[in-house]
Amino acid sequence: MAEINDIVVIYLEDAPVSFARIEDIVPDHKKNWYQIRLLMLQIPLQVVTWILKADYINGEVFSMNGKRMRLEKVESPVIPFEHGGLPATSPENGKKLESLESDDPSRKNQGKIISFSKLKNHKNGQEP
Repeated sequence: MAEINDIVVIYLEDAPVSFARIEDIVPDHKKNWYQIRLLMLQIPLQVVTWILKADYINGEVFSMNGKRMRLEKVESPVIPFEHGGLPATSPENGKKLESLESDDPSRKNQGKIISFSKLKNHKNGQEP
């Protein structure tokens, strides 16, 4: 069952229309039904409460105002990080990514760290 803090995609007539985060799930007064509070991840943010059976919360198709609806839990792809903060492999092709850190002296100091506060001051006419 989808749980509190899970992100779901909301489908309307088999087309994805929005993302939402499950804020709360509490039993409804009707047996085997639940009140599910969703934070709609759109602008402006909106909180809605739907009353659904557990099967509907778990992805079964239901009807709302005569329209087919479905919730689908979003599974985040897990990409492990190496010691340097970069993914170990490219998610697109699984190939090993080249590390920014290198023992080769010719590769030292190729990157540059930019301070956003200094950049902002510079754009505002102040010396960094």
